[in-house]
Amino acid sequence: MNRSGALLVVLSFAACARALPPPGGPTDRAPPRLLSTYPDSLEVLTTFKGQVEFRFDEVVSEGGAANFGLGTGDLEKLIILSPSTRVPKIAWKRSRITVSPREGWRPNTVYRVELLPGVADLSNNRSKNGRVITFTTGAPLPTATLRGRVVDWQTQRPPPRAAVEAVHLPDSVSYRTQTDSAGYFELKPIPAGEYLVYGVLDQNNDFRRGAREPFDSARIAAGRDSVGELWAFRHDTTAVRITTAVFNDSLSVLLSFSQSLDPYQRLPADSVEVRRLPDSTHVRVVALLTREAYDTAYAPKPKPDTTAGADSAKARARADSVRADSIARAREAAAIRIPGAERRRAPVQDTTGTGPLKTKPPLFDKLYIRVAEPLKPGTNYAVQVHGLRNLSRIAGNPRGVVRVPEVKPPADTTKAKPDTTKAKAKPDTSKAKAKPDTAKTPRVMSHES
Repeated sequence: MNRSGALLVVLSFAACARALPPPGGPTDRAPPRLLSTYPDSLEVLTTFKGQVEFRFDEVVSEGGAANFGLGTGDLEKLIILSPSTRVPKIAWKRSRITVSPREGWRPNTVYRVELLPGVADLSNNRSKNGRVITFTTGAPLPTATLRGRVVDWQTQRPPPRAAVEAVHLPDSVSYRTQTDSAGYFELKPIPAGEYLVYGVLDQNNDFRRGAREPFDSARIAAGRDSVGELWAFRHDTTAVRITTAVFNDSLSVLLSFSQSLDPYQRLPADSVEVRRLPDSTHVRVVALLTREAYDTAYAPKPKPDTTAGADSAKARARADSVRADSIARAREAAAIRIPGAERRRAPVQDTTGTGPLKTKPPLFDKLYIRVAEPLKPGTNYAVQVHGLRNLSRIAGNPRGVVRVPEVKPPADTTKAKPDTTKAKAKPDTSKAKAKPDTAKTPRVMSHES
């Protein structure tokens, strides 16, 4: 084969490596539509050895990342197979996606295969709907449902696409799903019984609970379907440490910790020790407070503006606001009376519920120590908090040292400054020195010998 023929073969293989939409014709803006699945949901297949299939009405995209069974492929991120503990085998077959467990189908097991929204066609139109196939290989058909919500405790907001894992007790078979954009989930149908449910902030998108990923759990008795809210947080088995201890003002010290603290623990004043170094003199502590409590009790309050000019400006602003409101009401009433006039509508309020939730208190990792006597400038103080718990309720006795900065003496402004306004007297050069008068001839005295 000559060089041109070999080049033609290479180009033909490269063109077949990735399917592209045919040129010409109208632009495709419709996402791929799921036509059917195999098997149908809620079937009992005691001798099932094949593959689960999702069939679409057009060729779907294989994605840019290949599927090697490692959880990195684009299609692998759209399939959740339960109760398998390994990444499933997922194959792209143009208009079909096939799924099977790497360890094979087990007998007498309830399987749940969930296709998540996001399947794309060759024009990158993505579907917004998913599908769940539930079948058994000999076990009774499932009838139970678990529903709830996952919340990120650090932000107090529901995260999208959080992982949910329900462990069936006592056989430890796990069924998994993913939350929607508002943090809600509904896991059904699954076998009846008692479950240990985990809500996980899935940071690596593998639909599993990682060792360092924040999570929360709840034990749900048999017959219950409501899980409630799962407030995910990072679990740590080590005690909390003081990272920084800084001087805040003459009567307070600010402590920063290595992790979030248990917001339900009591923080009495006698749980803190403050000693002046080097003689370890005890300093009485008035309170140990969070930022909100400290700002409420001790933060300086802004002084009210009592100037006449400000009051008159506020009065004018109120009058302008009342006048504008009256004009708006009059125009709206006129719009009602005048046929064909466009009526102004009230602004639509946000009812999505994605703001911070108040079911649990906010987390914090800082505390303020308020002492009874002013801290001495240029002195070190040793600080220790007893029995301080983190979110995992691990108690510790963190220690730290704070340095109170020295206060520079103010400059003495009482000394009189030299008067630079008076200029030094300059010699008077206007008067010229008197010169001898050479116009007069001197008289010569003659002496006779």
